Amino acid sequence: MFNGAGGSGRAFGDGPVDECTEEGWDATLNLNLRSIFLCCKYGVPALLASGGGSIINLSSVLGLVGDENFATHAYAAAKAGIIGLTRAMAVHYAPRNIRCNSLCPGLIVTNMSSRAQSAAKIVEAMRQRQPLVGGLGAPEEVADVALFLASDESRFVTGVALPVDAGWTAQ
Repeated sequence: MFNGAGGSGRAFGDGPVDECTEEGWDATLNLNLRSIFLCCKYGVPALLASGGGSIINLSSVLGLVGDENFATHAYAAAKAGIIGLTRAMAVHYAPRNIRCNSLCPGLIVTNMSSRAQSAAKIVEAMRQRQPLVGGLGAPEEVADVALFLASDESRFVTGVALPVDAGWTAQ
């Protein structure tokens, strides 16, 4: 089960904590954290009934590290919450043959990152933050890792918050 529900909260009022509106905070956490919770809540019974499986929850590198270029604090809190939820589920469901891991992509070329893709300061920062590729990643980079986590090849992996970030969090 791959849970990739979520998105930017800027349109709702997300931003630095002193500027983030309460409505923006709630909407961003609902969009990013509550959505993953609901996917798990209603998906886990099917996995239990089938004898187990793999859950991959999409988080973000911003759930692991702060960055001055991305001052969306509700988004960061939600993505960190996904990591905590995933680890708690990993411990709880491992005896029942369910693996739970989270993916933490760096900046990937998607519709959601279009603002960042058009900001020269961020594009330049990504050359250093993601030195393995010297810029933004491709969606396929994340998909390949998700496929690994969904496969039996990762049968000994659970509770991991796996950065797929071309070296961003290694610095």
